[in-house]
Amino acid sequence: MSAPNSAWALFADDDARKAILDLRKTLATTQLELQSQIDRLKVENTELRGKIEVLQKQGDDIGASQKTYYQDLDTRIGNLEPRTATIEGVSGTVQPGEKQAYDDALKTFQAGNLKKADSDFSAFIKKYSDSPYTPLALFWSGNSKYATKDYSGAIAQLQSLIKRYPSHPRIPSAMLTLGNAQLETGNKAAAKKTFSEIVSKYPDTEAAKDAQKLLTATK
Repeated sequence: MSAPNSAWALFADDDARKAILDLRKTLATTQLELQSQIDRLKVENTELRGKIEVLQKQGDDIGASQKTYYQDLDTRIGNLEPRTATIEGVSGTVQPGEKQAYDDALKTFQAGNLKKADSDFSAFIKKYSDSPYTPLALFWSGNSKYATKDYSGAIAQLQSLIKRYPSHPRIPSAMLTLGNAQLETGNKAAAKKTFSEIVSKYPDTEAAKDAQKLLTATK
């Protein structure tokens, strides 16, 4: 009886080993398939992430383009209709083409073409007399006239600025140019009065420092 039992046991062990080997083979195959699936998913995930990043960038680019487009559109519309603006503390209505006219005149002044700049600023003042840019146009026109030795014209233009806009931040500088123009015309008394007013009214400005030096130098 022992021999058959031993044979049976050996047969059973062989079946068990075979079953285990088959199981291991199956598990190995399954692991390979799972790993392959995981690798594919990683690749797909990377590709998807890349596509999402591309789409996000495209969305950002579109958003930036739309923002620029609407800003340009607002600017164009703004140039076609009156708008309210505050320029160096002066508020008023800016008409279509008004800012461009002022900017063009200022660029001409900065380029050193002073006579044309004066002409452009004077035309601006006549056309846009109530503009918030008018005090600046008066200021630069007065300086243009002074630089081209039209001292009487400079005095008239700067006095107009001081009278119409007494609280404008450019007044100390305008008064300094006014005093110098008065000196150039030989009116020392008026110049000294102007310089003294600068020192007393605007003591903490650079114009006051220059005015004090000119007062000392003016005999």
